[in-house]
Amino acid sequence: MKRNFLKKRLELTPVQLIVISYFLATFVAMILFSLPVTLKQGVTLSFVDTLFTSVSAISVTGLSVVSIVDTFSVFGIFMLMIVLQFGAIGLMTLGTFIYVMMGRKIGLTHRRLIMIDQNRGNIKGVVQTIRLVLGFALTIEFVGAIIFGTYFYLSGYETTWYEAYYVGLFHALSSYTNAGFDIFGDSLYRFSQDYFVQTLTMILLILGALGFPVLIEIRTKLAKKYPDFRFSLYTKLTTSIFFILILLGALSFFLLEKDLFMANLPWHEKVFHSLFFSVTPRNGGLATLDVNIFSTPTLFIISILMFIGASPSSVGGGIRTTTFAVVLLSIFTFSKGKSEVRVFKRRLATEDIMKSFVVFSTSIMLVITAIILLDSIEQYSLIGIIFEVCSAFGTTGLSMGFTTELSTPGKYVIIALMFIGRIGILSALLFISGKNNKESYHLPEERVIIG
Repeated sequence: MKRNFLKKRLELTPVQLIVISYFLATFVAMILFSLPVTLKQGVTLSFVDTLFTSVSAISVTGLSVVSIVDTFSVFGIFMLMIVLQFGAIGLMTLGTFIYVMMGRKIGLTHRRLIMIDQNRGNIKGVVQTIRLVLGFALTIEFVGAIIFGTYFYLSGYETTWYEAYYVGLFHALSSYTNAGFDIFGDSLYRFSQDYFVQTLTMILLILGALGFPVLIEIRTKLAKKYPDFRFSLYTKLTTSIFFILILLGALSFFLLEKDLFMANLPWHEKVFHSLFFSVTPRNGGLATLDVNIFSTPTLFIISILMFIGASPSSVGGGIRTTTFAVVLLSIFTFSKGKSEVRVFKRRLATEDIMKSFVVFSTSIMLVITAIILLDSIEQYSLIGIIFEVCSAFGTTGLSMGFTTELSTPGKYVIIALMFIGRIGILSALLFISGKNNKESYHLPEERVIIG
């Protein structure tokens, strides 16, 4: 009897297994990034810097306390790309693909792990989904690498073809995975007037941040195999709010900065700067300009976009677009005196509404706590700390430049934010709480005064 009790105590939930797998992946990444062959000659990394880089890579954030191009060898860059791929697509996704390639059957437990890792609502067709997810990622990254590599070589950005395609491969992967890492040494500053690179980068960022379920449904619709196919409520909702936020972000950026640093710029530069800095905060982290030149209101708007983040089941973090949409719809419904949250001729489930408010409120408390901690530790402006915290939580990677100057305690705060941003607030809460035991009985209901 005692043995059975201990066995039950040692049992882990699928969520806990997922979170532990990301801890282990971080540990493996630390080993890889500590190897002499991974680093350039004469370069060494401290424990906290290695941990910071590993978590940033696993969470595909892009914040870095070291210069990637000056720290890692060519072998190290390829190791970084592998870690970014695992972090973006998900450990269970690539692990399952390896299982399938080996001819092994995927059991129910493994399917549940994949479901949680991909943030899906059920296990139906989950293995087929994994094939599509990996296929999308590799195809998009390959096409992006070819286009970027060819362009970098023909445009003279790189002098040799192999350097051009090497840089093109890394940039395509970093863009699609929304990692935000770069090996140019200056993010995308050199491409501030190159609209081709900016446009293709934005396309890759959007494809990565939209979410795999959306891409799969678009593929199904375009294939025309199912004449009666209709987009799901999830796809309609997340796609709508995703592009609405891009338009509102670009408009806000334009209105706030048109008479400031963009005052003497031609109209096309204003448009591209506004559009790019509305797309990249949604988890991209790449920048064509130094964000320190932006006004405080603009930095605050970008921080909000980073806090919201990308779509669920995507490579991005943050509270996610659907969470933000459901919270807004719920507030709008309540203000109208209605009890059902309706959108696109459908009624949202009460459980999903509750989850959205839990994620939103918990994220707010987490971010505020991190801001207070960093403000008491570091000697930087409040807007700079807010910007850095939202960038870490949203796994974005944009920075006002003081990431490398963070103290050791400050680095640990950012590390925790990046990790939680990757696994998600719900997974973090369920990891702490353990099993989700539903009530076997209901207590009498009593009303309380609210507001």
